[in-house]
Amino acid sequence: MRRLSTLSAFVALSVTTIRVVNAALYQSIDELPLMASAKEAYDFIIVGGGGAGATLAGRLSENPKFSVLLIEAGADNEGREDLMMPSKNLEVQADTSYIWNWWTVPLSGVNNRSIEYKSGHVLGGGTSINGMVYTRGADNDYDLWGKVSKDSKTWSWKGLAPYIKKHEKWVQPPGERNISGQYDPRVHGYKGPVGVSLPWSVPIEFDARALKNAEIQDEFDFNPDPNSGKPIGVTWTQFTIGAGERTSSATSYLGLDARKRPNLAILVNTYAKRVLPTPGSSLGLRKDIRTVELVRRNGEGPSTTVTAKKEVILTAGAIGSAKLLLDSGIGDKAELDKVGVKSVANIHDVGKGLTDHFTASLTWTANGTDPVINATESLDLWRKERIGPYSEPTGPRHQILWSRIPDNSPVLKDYADPSAGPNSPHFEITLSGGGSSIFSFVVLLTPYSRGSVTINSTDPLAPPLIDLGFLTHPFDRAALIEGIRQTKRFYSGLAWDGYVKDFLGPDPDADPSTEGQEVFWNAMEWAEGPIQRRRRRREQEAGWSTNGARQEA
Repeated sequence: MRRLSTLSAFVALSVTTIRVVNAALYQSIDELPLMASAKEAYDFIIVGGGGAGATLAGRLSENPKFSVLLIEAGADNEGREDLMMPSKNLEVQADTSYIWNWWTVPLSGVNNRSIEYKSGHVLGGGTSINGMVYTRGADNDYDLWGKVSKDSKTWSWKGLAPYIKKHEKWVQPPGERNISGQYDPRVHGYKGPVGVSLPWSVPIEFDARALKNAEIQDEFDFNPDPNSGKPIGVTWTQFTIGAGERTSSATSYLGLDARKRPNLAILVNTYAKRVLPTPGSSLGLRKDIRTVELVRRNGEGPSTTVTAKKEVILTAGAIGSAKLLLDSGIGDKAELDKVGVKSVANIHDVGKGLTDHFTASLTWTANGTDPVINATESLDLWRKERIGPYSEPTGPRHQILWSRIPDNSPVLKDYADPSAGPNSPHFEITLSGGGSSIFSFVVLLTPYSRGSVTINSTDPLAPPLIDLGFLTHPFDRAALIEGIRQTKRFYSGLAWDGYVKDFLGPDPDADPSTEGQEVFWNAMEWAEGPIQRRRRRREQEAGWSTNGARQEA
């Protein structure tokens, strides 16, 4: 989850006669009808076709009185098998045609390293390339929104639960195995557009030991459903997979039926350079910004503009939306003056308060046998029936441990608890094993560290400056060490006797000296992209397939 304090939409108050445009998917601005750029052809223009943008375009265009243009910098998702196949999640994240080529600035909290920052660059955005783990969060998080907004009736777990269920379509996993006891049917929706299911493969010995460990270790408990609003405990992992295929915002809300609507237009391979004050309009002291400047994705050729009759809505993500505003002169005036960008609106918060989750990767050796699959047969099975190993993702498998820092931990005595409440986990700890190795990603969900998105050029095509601020707050460092120790305790339980062998680290307890801590931080793996790349390389060197099993030709 990424949060960024920023301005998300510009609202124009004028209402004009609605003119419906023809349904279309345009591959570039060269195909966009001239009338679209010459006049106010659309009521809503949505910039960014990811999780939020595709959903908004689909929902708004359900009303035939609204005309909608969705603009996406990347390509269309339709007909791309690698995006449909769940097991390809790591491969598509390494495909430069599906991701923005963004890297962070040197990060002081991780010894001035720059980290590749993966973000979706295709219709569906991150939902078209991610690991598909379906998590709603905790009821405390939603209730905090209600407290902050002073509208607890609307912005609360209870207020939003009907809408959460409305978007979901819970289905049996591919192959329709028995999943009784692995989820709570009362907390799910069954008629929405977003397919959600448990994975295809059946539980294995590793999973049974994890459940047994939660039963006998006082510190951990089993939780039958992580999406009940109270996720704490060992849970069965749910995925946005329906009928053996990835479910993304694009497949859910911009499917074939949506694309038949005469009031929806989708423009792909097109870069939004700026949003601009709309000529000839005025909202008093407020700027009326309903115009978007566009160019071909490669930046070549002339720019064109399109103007919305009602609103321009920015859904380009925490990074993209902030960058677009800054390129448009909307942000901290003093900072924009230094870059040479003319200020349009002096809004200090744009690009500030960036929050992301630091991830540590832990490894153990284990007394298991690596599974073997036949890659050719598995691919054929998926293509014919949408079942088999290729119908589930690479990475976290059947279970996740959602946990909190113990109340008696010195960490919570030294620092105020940053979580929203007792149901909100501090950590997401993935539990993946079954062969000769065990992998656990310890994800810090409640960091104090904050970063920023800035620019240093007047060229809108230049990449943003992304500072994640990882581990710049002492709480984050102390909490992450606690999360690693907690994971070590989990794998030291009696249920793992004879199965878990050696802990390969990184281990904060190997050397308690300051120098040892420095070695510890140097050894850590950080950020989801590099972790996945390293794991994939290890698997390939061991002759594993994309889903972590050894493969035969």
